[in-house]
Amino acid sequence: MGSRADPVEVQVSAGCEVLPGSVSKSFLHVAYQGKDLLSFQGTSWKPAPGTLPGVQTVINVLNQDKGIVETVQWLLNDTCPRFVSGLLEAGKSELEKQVKPEAWLSSGPSPGPGRLLLVCHVSGFHPKPVWVMWMRGEQEQPATQRDDVLPNADGTWWLRVTLDVAAGAAAGLSCRVRHSSLGGQDIILYWGDGRHTSVGLIILAVLVFLVLIVGLTVWCRKYRFYEGIP
Repeated sequence: MGSRADPVEVQVSAGCEVLPGSVSKSFLHVAYQGKDLLSFQGTSWKPAPGTLPGVQTVINVLNQDKGIVETVQWLLNDTCPRFVSGLLEAGKSELEKQVKPEAWLSSGPSPGPGRLLLVCHVSGFHPKPVWVMWMRGEQEQPATQRDDVLPNADGTWWLRVTLDVAAGAAAGLSCRVRHSSLGGQDIILYWGDGRHTSVGLIILAVLVFLVLIVGLTVWCRKYRFYEGIP
């Protein structure tokens, strides 16, 4: 049986760095079997220190081909910096984007007899980092449960924070929201001030709306029938 030849490995690394003042640095290195072989520096190919014999011959051929040299220069000194600058600009605008959150309270399904599940909803904020906590005065409530921060379709974020409390202990509690877009002015919503919505009321409102739609549809059909409209 013949011996199996070792695989040939050629590694290529290339890239650029954009510095202040529209200055850029670029690089292109080629290695063979993990050992540096040659690189492109400025306007020509150069051998790596202590490289393999015969590499200089390859380099001479590459440097004589003006098409290859000009293409590499264009990719490293023009295309790469413009691409990186575009990414940096897009990332900068995304990082600087500030959208204020909206917050409201509701009650969730009862955790048990004599208990309430208080829910604080925070939505439409950007960037993602946000601090939300149920409070009593200035005291954080350690039983606060925070869900994962999830994305909205418009690129903003939303979050739900809950607190399981005895029904008689809900008075005086508040939900506090801190976000970079608020300029240090926290959103504070107090439980029991009329700005929370029961899940039951929401369901009832939806059902009433559906009944009205069905009733309106039936009435329109009867009206069209009596008027003789096909």
